[in-house]
Amino acid sequence: MLPIRPLIIGATMAAAVTVPLSLPVRAAQLAPVPTLTGVRVAHHPGFDRLVFEFRGRLPHTVQTRYVNRVVDQATGRTVGLVGDALLRVRFEEASTATGPARTTYPLPGVIQVAAATPYNSELTYGVGLSRQAPFRVSKLIRPSRVVVDITTPYRTVPVRDYFLNTANYKAGRQPYTTAVQRPVIPPATAYGALQRLFAGPTPAEQAQGLSFVSSKATGFSKLTVKRGVARVYLTGRLTGAGSTFTIADEIKPTLKQFPSIRYVKIYDARGHTQQPYGLSDSVPRSLEP
Repeated sequence: MLPIRPLIIGATMAAAVTVPLSLPVRAAQLAPVPTLTGVRVAHHPGFDRLVFEFRGRLPHTVQTRYVNRVVDQATGRTVGLVGDALLRVRFEEASTATGPARTTYPLPGVIQVAAATPYNSELTYGVGLSRQAPFRVSKLIRPSRVVVDITTPYRTVPVRDYFLNTANYKAGRQPYTTAVQRPVIPPATAYGALQRLFAGPTPAEQAQGLSFVSSKATGFSKLTVKRGVARVYLTGRLTGAGSTFTIADEIKPTLKQFPSIRYVKIYDARGHTQQPYGLSDSVPRSLEP
């Protein structure tokens, strides 16, 4: 295995990292189009490492930059990602043979990685991060890989997120939720826990029967905590669809793990909840069975 060779570092929203492959033009034209065969993410001391592995040669060009949103060029739609910073990685002259389009990770920096629809021999991936940080792009061969190292120059603390345990729910066996651990950046630990909840379970957690019931919520626009009451303002067309288990059953235990929160009031996108005042839990009417 050859050592990683740093190519460039990017750290700002305006900075764009473009990495061309140093091959003769004629050779690049004759070589088969590289095929993405896998995407891996892991934490190392001080950074999260994102690896794109290809069959054949490396892509001709890799563009990596922070963006305000990741756009699916084939549809014009925004690629949904959870994170306070979005990193876009684009490969020119490449195809893909990878599996899931979206994957969640329990890492300090990387929250999610999602693929856009392949378009005109270009592959675009979005990376949702807990915070914008400097990154480094490198290349390796044998096998061909593009490596993005994203620094994590901050402290994290563990919190719990509660997801639906499908086996327990189907059997009518309490508890219906199972807690998983996530790293978040203090002091906004309640915010971080809620953000990670919307990212959903990891592939390993899904294999264990855990799932995120969104009740068609697309995220949250605001979270406030005052005098023991947390108020969560959800986005999207919220509906419980008559189910006895909704997103509220995941949000409440996730937020009540914090000593400063005793009650949780959940609002719909119009700012409505059934009991906006007083010391009590509350949900919008749309989440009632």
